[in-house]
Amino acid sequence: MQGSSRAVIAGLGVALPPSTEQSELWDRYFAAHYAQGGRRGLAKRLFENSGVRTRQAAVSPLLEDVSTWSTERRMRRYQIEAIPLGKEAIGRALTDAGLAADDLGLFAVCSCTGYATPGLDILLARDLGMSPQVQRVFVGHMGCYAALPGIGMAADFVAARGRPALLLCAELTSLHLQPPDTHTDIQQIVSHALFSDAAAAVVLTPQPAHGYAVSDVAALTDTSTAGHMTWDVTDLGFRMGLSPQVPDVLALHVRDLVEELLGRNALSIADVDGWAVHPGGPRILDVVQERLGLTDEDLGASRGVLSSYGNCSSPTVLLVLEELRRRVVPPRRTVLLAFGPGLTLYGVLLEYV
Repeated sequence: MQGSSRAVIAGLGVALPPSTEQSELWDRYFAAHYAQGGRRGLAKRLFENSGVRTRQAAVSPLLEDVSTWSTERRMRRYQIEAIPLGKEAIGRALTDAGLAADDLGLFAVCSCTGYATPGLDILLARDLGMSPQVQRVFVGHMGCYAALPGIGMAADFVAARGRPALLLCAELTSLHLQPPDTHTDIQQIVSHALFSDAAAAVVLTPQPAHGYAVSDVAALTDTSTAGHMTWDVTDLGFRMGLSPQVPDVLALHVRDLVEELLGRNALSIADVDGWAVHPGGPRILDVVQERLGLTDEDLGASRGVLSSYGNCSSPTVLLVLEELRRRVVPPRRTVLLAFGPGLTLYGVLLEYV
């Protein structure tokens, strides 16, 4: 085993499918989708209050209505759409880090919106010219918080092996549009109003390197609320379960998680000048802001990502990090926070080097 230094995020790349205005999606598709069942007025209000202005889809409902497709058909389309999107994000991350694909010692992929074997890890490693000896990991089922345990795993590999690693998060939520017989399900309306597609990749290298060093990772899971956030495989794609009580559960735990993460590094909330919080929705951000005592400016990047890109599941927190690191003066110390099934909270502490 080699190395004892921290891993550094030395490159980050984002790839996005075509974008559409939220209002156009409502007017041209979802208004008719919710025309029956007495939920159209409620659905319109939820779309308007989602905090989303534009979002992107690899398979747009304005062009193809996938709501009645079988799961098999959706999974075949997942491979077709996810591979080029992943290639684009990985290529940008490698360029940003100044590395080639065959420099990597580990290639990890997070995705909960599609499954196939051989998977994205094998096909992308082949197509991009990664070494036949590259170690691969595929992480599924974790949903919106998957990027953070993914970063932790990749950082541990880099620190232990002294070799670069790459993490790709790729999600195509547009493939899981549910059929019209879910009109009366408020949880489906909320998910249809929020979720979007994206891919984001990060390259981690050993120190010394220029970027954000991964200092620590923390997790907290409240299994008593496991049913609050679900992702069920059905014959018609994957169906989201999203309880309105999720923000209340986060309110109970988020400060404890952050204080544990910072406290064991001799830091406090006041020592953090960058906050990359997964924008699961407006109420999620409101709760985090209130419980941590943050300002509107602190969560500006998270709200901006929600407005411009929607909730893209696992890549979303990386989109927020990209907004922060592209600032004229990047934050010196950043906390990444994301939340998902479990109900699980994850935090990562980054320090600029």
